[in-house]
Parts: sequence; structure tokens; C-alpha cells
Amino acid sequence: MARPRKFDEDEAVQAALEAFWVAGYEATSTQDLCDATGLGRSSIYNTFAGKHELFLRALRSYIEHMTSLQVANLESDRPVHDKIRALLSVIVAEESDETGDRRGCLVVNTAIELAGRDPEVALLLKRDYARRHAAIKAAIDNGRLAGEVDRDKDAGALAHAVIGTVSGIRLAARSGVDRAGLEAIANTTLGAL
Repeated sequence: MARPRKFDEDEAVQAALEAFWVAGYEATSTQDLCDATGLGRSSIYNTFAGKHELFLRALRSYIEHMTSLQVANLESDRPVHDKIRALLSVIVAEESDETGDRRGCLVVNTAIELAGRDPEVALLLKRDYARRHAAIKAAIDNGRLAGEVDRDKDAGALAHAVIGTVSGIRLAARSGVDRAGLEAIANTTLGAL
């Protein structure tokens, strides 16, 4: 008879997410995951089938949370410039955090570390990109219809630019660019709208 689990899987996934977010996938050992979750190796393998599956669950959880916040902002009733400004302002604020938390974005970090060699991760990131692109494009299209954005502008191209700006801000921050520089990046993209 199997023993019942005495831990919350979602809490374990969140604890693992933090460990992966701090160190990255490759640098996070199974022992690090045991320490972070409070689980033994056998519990991790029996419940999650291993480090990779646990990482995928953590990444999916992160993506769902973060993208849902962004989509909710983009689907609000505010003018499109306000929506995009709010999106970029959050990113600048996160990357300018005075506490020294320089983890960046798990999606961007994972894209750099794994997407080129892990098809499952690449597919997850591709789907997330498509979801964010569709939400941004829809917001810009609505802004075009409302006369807030020049009708000659390509909403799809602008949506790609906004996503590229988000990633660019995150990478620039990791390269030491200060808050004023990050705001300049955001403002340049806002000007393109």
C-alpha cells in the first residue's frame, strides 16, 4: 500500500520555481530542489518524475501567472498608450528594484539558457509569446480603431516591438543600465505607437 503524500504539490512547485529562478535550470541541483522544497529525492522523483518535469511545471506556473497579469492589463478599458505604458513601467520597476533582486524574468532567463536545445521549453515559450503577442496586437488594433494609434501602423509589428522592448529592458538591466536608461528604452517604444 502506497503512503499518502504529506505535502502540497503546488507549494513544492513554487519553492522549486524560486530555486530555478535564482540559479537557472542547469545550476540548480536535485539537492538544491530538496533543500528548497523540503522534500526528499524520492518524493521529487515519485511526484514530478525528475528535475526536468518539475522545472516545466514551475515554468508553466510562472508563465500563467505573469502572462495573465499582462493580458488583464491589456484587456482593460484604458487607452492603449496607458496599457503599454503600464506594462513597460512594471518591467522597469522590477528591473530597477533597489533591493538588489536581479533575478530578471524566468521566461527571458529560460529562453537564453534552454530554448535553443530543449524542444519542450521552446514550445512552452513559443506558445507564451504567441499569447502575449495576440493580447498586445489586439490592444493596439483597438487603439487604431479608437484613433489612438495611426491607422498606417502595423499592429503586429508594434506588438513584436513591445515584446522585444520588454526583453531588452530586462537584458539591459542585467548589463548595468540604470533606471533612466531603462525608462528611455520604454519611452522610445511608446513613441513608436
